[in-house]
Amino acid sequence: MNAPLHHTPRLGLRSFRAKFVLVVGGAVLFDLLVSGGLALWNVQRLSRDATAEVGQGLERANQDYIRSYAETTAARVNLLLAQVHSDVGTLAGVLQAQIDHPAREAQIGEAMVRGAPEAVNVVYDEKGRWAQNRPGPLSVVSVWGYLLDSNHKPLPKVEAEIENSAVLDLVAPSLLANGQSKLQMYYIGPRERPIFRTAPYTNQAQTFDRLYPGHNEADFWTFFFPGLYESWQQWAQDPGLRPVNNDITQTAPYTDAITGKLIVSFFRPLWTGDRKGVAGAAGADITLDQLAEIVENVKVADNGFGFLTMSDGNVVAINPVGEKVIGLRSSSAENSEGVTGLDRSLRRSAQPQIAQLPLDQDGSLQHIMLDENGEKVPYLVVLKQLQPTNLWGSGPVGRETMSLGIVVPEREIYASLFAAQAKITEATNRILVYQILALLVSLLFVISAVFAISKRITGGISALAGAAKRIQVKDYSVRVDIPTRDEVGEAGAAFNRMAEQISFHTENLEQLVEDRTREIEEANLQISALNTQLRSENLRLGAELAVARRIQMMVLPKAGELQEITEMEIAAYMRPADEVGGDYYDVLKDGERLKIGIGDVTGHGLESGVLMLMVQSVARALQEAGDMDPSQFLNSVNRAIYKNIVRTNTNKHLSLAFLDYEKGRLTLSGQHEELIVVRKLGLVERIDTLDLGLPIGLEADISAFVATREIAFGHGDMIILHTDGVTEAENCDGELFGIERLCESARQRYGRSAEDVKLGIIEDLMAHIGTHKIHDDITLVVMKHR
Repeated sequence: MNAPLHHTPRLGLRSFRAKFVLVVGGAVLFDLLVSGGLALWNVQRLSRDATAEVGQGLERANQDYIRSYAETTAARVNLLLAQVHSDVGTLAGVLQAQIDHPAREAQIGEAMVRGAPEAVNVVYDEKGRWAQNRPGPLSVVSVWGYLLDSNHKPLPKVEAEIENSAVLDLVAPSLLANGQSKLQMYYIGPRERPIFRTAPYTNQAQTFDRLYPGHNEADFWTFFFPGLYESWQQWAQDPGLRPVNNDITQTAPYTDAITGKLIVSFFRPLWTGDRKGVAGAAGADITLDQLAEIVENVKVADNGFGFLTMSDGNVVAINPVGEKVIGLRSSSAENSEGVTGLDRSLRRSAQPQIAQLPLDQDGSLQHIMLDENGEKVPYLVVLKQLQPTNLWGSGPVGRETMSLGIVVPEREIYASLFAAQAKITEATNRILVYQILALLVSLLFVISAVFAISKRITGGISALAGAAKRIQVKDYSVRVDIPTRDEVGEAGAAFNRMAEQISFHTENLEQLVEDRTREIEEANLQISALNTQLRSENLRLGAELAVARRIQMMVLPKAGELQEITEMEIAAYMRPADEVGGDYYDVLKDGERLKIGIGDVTGHGLESGVLMLMVQSVARALQEAGDMDPSQFLNSVNRAIYKNIVRTNTNKHLSLAFLDYEKGRLTLSGQHEELIVVRKLGLVERIDTLDLGLPIGLEADISAFVATREIAFGHGDMIILHTDGVTEAENCDGELFGIERLCESARQRYGRSAEDVKLGIIEDLMAHIGTHKIHDDITLVVMKHR
């Protein structure tokens, strides 16, 4: 019989231990897995965030670098063009000064005839039927056949033009030798005398004969530059017709007839003395190589390049590699006029996204895909617009804004980004491996520890389980002996105390029930007495608040008093948030003089209501004493209220303002909410009172802060006074009624009676509040001048 009794506890012990190991080990395992999983997740998230942050930073830095590079390159191109503009302007200035001073022009012309006759003496060419000076001077001057007389001599006015233009020999060599490199500089006469003088000397007319047959019989300006001269004539009549506020006119790139090079010409028209007509033009040519050199030297990353394009997409500068990458097709369009233009347009690009590239987005960065060997390769394109210029292109002069483009493969500009991301990924993977190894080691350690301590813990719990069974069969004498000093030992001691208490209470249960019943009855009697006293206090307090509210409403102006005022209509509304409010308004009448006051005590309730009654009493007493001066009146009210606040030891003050009206004159004093005035045609004026006073009750003397302001108050005008309970009233969404809604509500009812306006505003206010609780006192006063 002893063996089964001994075996059963061992089975129970093993069962509990198994459960202990399962629960504790499972909990620890779960905790490790969760914490380890969270750690791994956080590492991965940190990796993603770091990669994203680094990526965004490097992407912004690279993009800023490309934009900065584009802006710098564009600035260099603008500087080159500005230098050419300056040199042309200098030449034009000298020639214009000659035109503006005819006497000096003639003197210089005569001096040039005497000092450099080879510059002005021209020889007729039988074959070409034009005249030109012989080689030797600094410039060549060509005179077309229709400018010669029957003896093949220049007409008198043409002869004078030849002599006067010889001043070019004095100016052009210095300009050609200094500043921006220029191919040539020249002067072209007006339409009636279009001689062509160019420095340095070239076979000018001979080249024209070879390249442009028939030019000698045609008007020079119309043949070579159709529409250009006409545009200048329009500018002379109205300078505002210039597309760009500058006289400099630029041509699109074209093949020069004399040098055979691609050039860009810059003209500046010369004006007649009265500035109403065109007197010719000064000009200079630069080779397109000078522009192309800046653009073609663009080097971003390994394969980035630049291009310079007109607004119509015609690319005027790009290196051969870039031309191939963006799929340009170039051609030269020849015509019968004096220029052969460069035609290499983005719009005919073999790359669809290049053909559709928007050119009017200054500083924009665009991501495009270009075809390379059958694959789509991502590129970045940055466009930077140059300074706008007047452009001639075989027709009227128009506005032109060239753009500089920078093209770079994304794989190159983002190489550092990709490298950084790869390093972050490598470090993240290494951390993940270390984290997993640490987690496995922790699991092994925890499992070993759980098995080691489970036997010690379960021994005490088994003893408690046996003692609990004896308590169950009402053996209250049982005690347990657990020697450990841990929580299980404390549980054993608590079990022993519980057994003792159960034994004691079982033996004395009836006496305990009787004692507790008596204590409960005594407590019920005390609660009943307290409830009776509380009801009495509530009734008394309610009666006192009702009396205070009634007194407060009794001192407000009565309708009969307001109707006695003949010069204006006054309507008022007051609604306290609690039984007693802290808002104040009053209308004090002293003969023909009126004093209308409005104020707002901080907070609301009984103390605020009492302070409001104090203000009303003091104001009435001062009025009866004849103290009606606005500044003195407000200061006297403050002194009385301040002393009462000090005596009652209340932490209250109020904003307070008064309007004094007498014989059509309205004076405002005191600091309160904005005053709203609605005038004819529904015009609304808001008057700030911040500088007209100080809150009442803060200082003993506020005379230094009190000021007054005269307000125009004509017939039909309407004034709205209010407290912040109107503008700060909230709807269910927490949105305030606000000063703007108040002004609009008053403006819409302009022309109605003061009572109608008051009712309309209150109706709008209550519609806004809806079912939301009113948290502050609401006071509104409407005054209308009859």
